[in-house]
Amino acid sequence: MLELLTAADLAAAIDEAGSPADAEGLARFFKTGPGQYGEGDLFAGVRVPVTRALVRRAAGMPAAEATVLLDSPVHEHRLAALLVLVDRYQRATRPRTRDDAERDALHARYLAAVRAGRVNSWDLVDCSAEWLVGDWLLGPPGHGVAVVLDPLAGSPSLWQRRVAMLATFAFTKAGDPGPTLTYAQRLLADPEDLMHKAVGWMLREVGKRADPLALRGFLEAHAARMPRTALSYATEHLPATERARLRAMV
Repeated sequence: MLELLTAADLAAAIDEAGSPADAEGLARFFKTGPGQYGEGDLFAGVRVPVTRALVRRAAGMPAAEATVLLDSPVHEHRLAALLVLVDRYQRATRPRTRDDAERDALHARYLAAVRAGRVNSWDLVDCSAEWLVGDWLLGPPGHGVAVVLDPLAGSPSLWQRRVAMLATFAFTKAGDPGPTLTYAQRLLADPEDLMHKAVGWMLREVGKRADPLALRGFLEAHAARMPRTALSYATEHLPATERARLRAMV
């Protein structure tokens, strides 16, 4: 099977794998109607497992080539581009192939795309922010969390705010709930339901992966003013009686 080494190669392979029926279904799922969060987005009709399989054939694609696809109006093209960048970042993070210069370059390339509005759907954020922002911030001293995440969390862009929240997942997985708790509190009053889901999800993971007591302390302090969706997600794995008591505080 031929390796996909250019943006045109990968885009063509995705388009060939597409299904008109799936494209219609994905357009509805990702809310592409007038006034919805994905308004105007286009789909080839390719399911995520198929896209990931095609990305594996693009393992040798240069980062600059993959970035070309972030300008595509087709959703799966942008998803594939981000998966290529994440794959390159993960390989540059492994002990035997560690390359800090590559990591830095990929982080910078990703942030530029985020700020330019090219990472513009929840699935695009969720597959990439943990690595290309969060894991990078776990790196050498000098990668200031607030310096990177504060502007994103304060952005008028829903997607930039979601990048800030999802980036904290890397810290939670490393056993540090601090960034998640900090940005969850900052984003509790966000007006967007997609942010309520992100905040609740990241809080739930604090209790699951890092510090159950820290989650409980946060919820005791903030449950009464949390959006119902965020609170529902955050309490999902708590005992039923505790979950019911916290949810009744809203």
